[in-house]
Amino acid sequence: MDAKLVKELRAKSGAGMMDCKKALVETDGNIEDAMIVLREKGLAATNKKAGRVAAEGIVESYIHMGGKIGVLVEVNCETDFVAKNEGFKTFVKDVAMHIAAANPLYVTKEEVPSEELEKEKEILRAQALNEGKPEKIVDKMVEGRVSKYYKEICLMEQPFVKNPDLTIEDLVKEQIMTIGENVKIRRFARFQMGEGLEKKEENFADEVAKQLNA
Repeated sequence: MDAKLVKELRAKSGAGMMDCKKALVETDGNIEDAMIVLREKGLAATNKKAGRVAAEGIVESYIHMGGKIGVLVEVNCETDFVAKNEGFKTFVKDVAMHIAAANPLYVTKEEVPSEELEKEKEILRAQALNEGKPEKIVDKMVEGRVSKYYKEICLMEQPFVKNPDLTIEDLVKEQIMTIGENVKIRRFARFQMGEGLEKKEENFADEVAKQLNA
């Protein structure tokens, strides 16, 4: 199925990528008919639900590699009832595990500081020019590489580690459709043992020499 059609249907419906693919296959690529299929299945209403206030939820933790990596993530929903639901808890645990593995820096691309983004664009533009690319296509190349950059640092843009066919945004939308409430990943913190510390590296030969001369 044409990826452009899938992307267009996803933008119109707010449904998950895999649901859009299935609907388009079912309707031989007809966008309008696919929208009807999604609406009939209740999969095209996530945008409305996503506008509702999500003030309940849970903070979940995940520890990886025997304590080498730890994650805390806050995920909000609309009711305490859903927050206590095992399916919702599993979803949040999966998000925490993904953060441990993929190491995003921000939840959404809107959170990326404008100065950081502009600096990255300058670097990407310089790279493209150094590769000998024509000036007229450099901006398009930079735009494409910025999208890749977002996937590296923004949680919602990243392919889900347990199913790379879905982004975390798709996963959130699927959860919204499953529970019938708005779901929002609000914030997270990721800790890696020794991160930011300068580890002292001893030269073995020098250490032996010191001991011999003591």
